[in-house]
Amino acid sequence: MVSATHTLHRRFCHHVWDRTLVPVLTVAPGAHVTFDVTDASSGQITRQSTASVFDNYNSKRVNPVNGPVFVDGAEPGDVLVVKLESYVPSGWGWTAIIPGFGLLADEFLEPVLLHWDYDRTGKTPLLFGDHARIPLAPFAGTIGLAPSAPGQHSIIPPRRVGGNLDVRDLVAGSVLFLPVEVPGALLSIGDTHAAQGDGEVCGTAIESPMQVSVTLDLIKDHQIRMPRIDRPSHANRPTRHGRIWITTGIGPDLHAAARVAVREMIDLVGQQIGLASEDAYMICSVVGDLKISQIVDAPNWTVSFHLPAAIFD
Repeated sequence: MVSATHTLHRRFCHHVWDRTLVPVLTVAPGAHVTFDVTDASSGQITRQSTASVFDNYNSKRVNPVNGPVFVDGAEPGDVLVVKLESYVPSGWGWTAIIPGFGLLADEFLEPVLLHWDYDRTGKTPLLFGDHARIPLAPFAGTIGLAPSAPGQHSIIPPRRVGGNLDVRDLVAGSVLFLPVEVPGALLSIGDTHAAQGDGEVCGTAIESPMQVSVTLDLIKDHQIRMPRIDRPSHANRPTRHGRIWITTGIGPDLHAAARVAVREMIDLVGQQIGLASEDAYMICSVVGDLKISQIVDAPNWTVSFHLPAAIFD
């Protein structure tokens, strides 16, 4: 049977998480969906914009996401599987220092806006003047589900059902696992980046419109506490030894989030390999990588723990 294919245009977007939002698309597991994503400013920033755009910047329109998509059969206690098939970048993006935002907001008080025109194929790097050449590395900063808590919730901080994770490992070929809290899951995607460093320290990456194509699936009755990622290694080999396992910790305390991310990896290794928690803990210490994926989307930060699956082959 051929899986259904759908396109979700950028006009179908929203700016809050809310379990009562009416789905704009209903799909069955196995469906392919392409999200046509606008930039993180909701189009307030254009190619012609200067830093003066921040004089009248509407922060309520920041970080729009396309959706929500209702997945038939998804129920609380399930896991939504989002396989990231491909990205089609637009060739233009922006990076900014926005007053009051970013890790060093108290030190960088004036707005700055930098435009990027880049090769959509990635064959040539993105140029930062004459000083730096940056590889194209597209990913979606925000992929999330509706939380079960009633009311409207800010799109900016991430949470256990995903959202503004800003984990740069959400590249083409990666698979994201999200815990479902509401019927239908209510998936939305946005905030696409042409490149970003771990931490996203100034508050913005290379914010760039693009198309994101995904395949959706379900794991029934399989609870996870936080988002998990399975991403390809640089070799992009299809077997297990070509994958990186990534667990996350999300919250307002970096130390607590780091503990959660490591604990989640210990659990994952136990589930996948059958190791005792003591052995998994020691393996995490000698070969795993603990990273701050983002530290700017207050009040919650994203910590990720990375483990190469190759060590178990």
